[in-house]
Amino acid sequence: MASLEDSKKSIRERVWARLEQAAVVEPGVHGHIPDFAGAAAAADRLAGLAAWEDAHVVKVVPDRAQYPVRVRALRAGKLVYMAVPQLAEARPFFCLDPKTLEVDPEAAGDREIAARVAPMVSVDAMQPVDLVVCGSVAVSKSGARLGKGAGFSDIEMALLVEAGLLSDRTVIATTVHELQVLDAELPEEEHDFHVDLIVTPERIIRCESARRPAGLDWKKLTPEKLAAIPVLRQRFQQHGD
Repeated sequence: MASLEDSKKSIRERVWARLEQAAVVEPGVHGHIPDFAGAAAAADRLAGLAAWEDAHVVKVVPDRAQYPVRVRALRAGKLVYMAVPQLAEARPFFCLDPKTLEVDPEAAGDREIAARVAPMVSVDAMQPVDLVVCGSVAVSKSGARLGKGAGFSDIEMALLVEAGLLSDRTVIATTVHELQVLDAELPEEEHDFHVDLIVTPERIIRCESARRPAGLDWKKLTPEKLAAIPVLRQRFQQHGD
């Protein structure tokens, strides 16, 4: 019998291959959050929702597929948090504040430029998040999702939950290509969360199966992860677990 991780890996590989065969991504997408054709149209569709209009603070992943989302958020005057790659700094998020940025939204939304111009902030210095926009490799219509398998999105969300920055009122969305939306349910673990909204270039899917992220599961964090992510190492020492 295939393990849960093997099942997840198999689904990811099928979706990556499907996207490449349809020529809606650049070759070499395997192992990455797909930067899909129509990403800007999906961002436009997301920006038409009340959840977007009502959001003042948005956390957006640094993946290329969500670049149009970051640009739109900055253009709209929203405060944007973006994770430092692999959470490798003690202050693990970039703070993109359109009121203080000295470059235009198109430049600031680029993850490489953002890393040069935006200050890094600690979790304790962040404001509560109204809207999270995550990247996905695959997502089910019930809201279950698979990332690329590195686990950083789960850790980011868990950190926000533990800090009281993400609540039941926070809306979680993902922007994806239609080929990433699966009819079948996806294998899940206890720490996995569901998105509330799936936004493609063609449609919006409102997910009814609410499942919010939990806090950090120390038993799931390997010594390698603790050593590589300063904020985890610090919190582990504080917990003494």
